[in-house]
Formats: sequence, C-alpha cells, structure tokens
Amino acid sequence: MATLARTKKKDFLTIGALQEEELNDLLQEAAALKKAHKEGKETPYLKGKVLGMIFEKSSTRTRVSFEAGMLQLGGHALFLSSRDIQLGRGETIHDTAKVLSRYVDCLMIRTFAHETIESFARHADVPVINGLTDLHHPTQVLADLLTIQEYKGQLAGLKICYLGDGNNNMCHSLLEGAAKAGMHMSVAAPEGYLPNAGILAGAQKEAAKKGVCIEMGQNPEEMIRNADVVITDVWASMGQEDETKKRLEDLQDYQVNESLCKLAKKDFLFLHCLPAHRGEEVTEAVIDGPHSAVFDEAENRLHAHKAILKKLLENVE
Repeated sequence: MATLARTKKKDFLTIGALQEEELNDLLQEAAALKKAHKEGKETPYLKGKVLGMIFEKSSTRTRVSFEAGMLQLGGHALFLSSRDIQLGRGETIHDTAKVLSRYVDCLMIRTFAHETIESFARHADVPVINGLTDLHHPTQVLADLLTIQEYKGQLAGLKICYLGDGNNNMCHSLLEGAAKAGMHMSVAAPEGYLPNAGILAGAQKEAAKKGVCIEMGQNPEEMIRNADVVITDVWASMGQEDETKKRLEDLQDYQVNESLCKLAKKDFLFLHCLPAHRGEEVTEAVIDGPHSAVFDEAENRLHAHKAILKKLLENVE
C-alpha cells in the first residue's frame, strides 16, 4: 500500500497504488478471514483498536461491512456523519484529521472529491481508507476480485467487460484492479462517458506489462464478446441526480440484458456493486438470474474490508 514519506503509516486510497504482491496478500487474507468466519473461528486481531468512519455520502454496504468487520476483529467502529461533526460546519480537513488521529487508530472516509481523501491522508497520523470517492472505489473492487477468484478459481487471463458510464469510480478502480491482476478488460461506453484519461493510460501501461489488454469501444456487442465477467453500475450516481434523464437516454443502449449476455461466455459471472436500478442498467432476468453473484459480492465486502483493516492495523502500536 502507498506509504507516505513523512511517516511509516500506510493508507488504502486506490487499487493502482498497490503493488501486485500487496493485492495478492489482501485477497489471500480476505479469503482466510472469510473461511475463519464461516467456521466460527474469529480472532480478535484488532482488540482495542478504533475505526472512525466519516460519511459525506450515504451508505448501506460500506457502513455495515466496515462496522461489522471491525467488531468481528475485536475492535470498535464509530459512525461520524459530516452533518454531526465540525467538518460540516467549516472546520478544515487539516484540523479534523489531526484531532481524530488522537482519538482513533484508523479513518475510513466516504466522500465526493478524491482530493478530500488525499488531503485527509496527508494530514492524518493514522491510516486512511478510501470508502468511496467520485473517482475511485477500491474497497468494492477488492471484494469484486475476491468474488471472481472464488467463482473462477483464478484472476489472471480472464476477461472483464464493463458496460455503461465509464467515467465512474467503479470503472476506474476496475481498470486498475484488472490490470494489476493480469486480467483483460473491455469497456463499452458512449462518447462523453469515457474513463478518466490518466487512470486509463496508467491501467493500459500496467496491463501491457502483464501481457493483457484493455479495450475501449462504443459497441457493447463487440466489447462483451467472450467475457468471463460482466459488470455494470447505476447510470446516475450520488450527486448526479439532476442528470438522470439525460443519462438514461445516453446510456440506454448499454443495458445489460439477456440478449447482450448471450455474447459473453456461457458460464459468465454477473456483478453489480449495488444498489441496482432494475430495468435501467440491468434487467431483472440478469441480476436475479443464475449467472448473478451480486449478493456473494456484497457479502465479500465484509471480508475484503476486514483484510484491509488487519493489514493496516495489526502491527501498529
């Protein structure tokens, strides 16, 4: 995980900042923690540790999985809405980060601008975890990779197809994750919805090192062909509600439906980070069908987050 120069503490801000071995270690740790959980063999690795969770965006899975995960590891989690702390009344990120670092052992933040979490990481003296920003969603993608690995037995060499809004935090983190894991990835998105150019270029460079490719295209039929994994996300994310009508019109040809999925491999896996808008980005037949693993994927948020917390905090005094 990216280490800040002025301290020995580590943060989890993007998948791209991880070394390949760090990503593999996290996936192995998550799988081991999940196995222990299923067997009722929880270990209080983080006894006495406290996680502070700052939410500027609402959440179901992120809040519950981090809070439950911290408790299962023997620690405690504090929910901090931006409306309830001084950050929401104008206190600087610098001051908030410095003060909270005296109270908690780790901070998880779910916010809008990616610059916000980068600022927290610069000023906090404890590890900072990106629970979601408008640019990246690394904790979700770690759970996605864990799910794919469970179902397919591997990551390297598989093909992921993402359809819809490519300029999206899920698509960005998937690009980084696929490249890091040696997976091919295709993105089907119309003009005006292409991924961030810098993130795409970085992922393509990483993919080339692994001998895999990242493809961009506007034709969903071409991009989904022979895909092992099909992924989409809502077309209007939080903060984009005013654009909903236009987005529905622009992206209607990128709906994941039964007809389109016939072009993927016969044993394709469907993933969605949820919440889903059935009938918009995906049909009920697909998300509730035999290829869907969305609830296993949601469950894996718990174990992926536990792995991140354990790796960041286990050896911190």
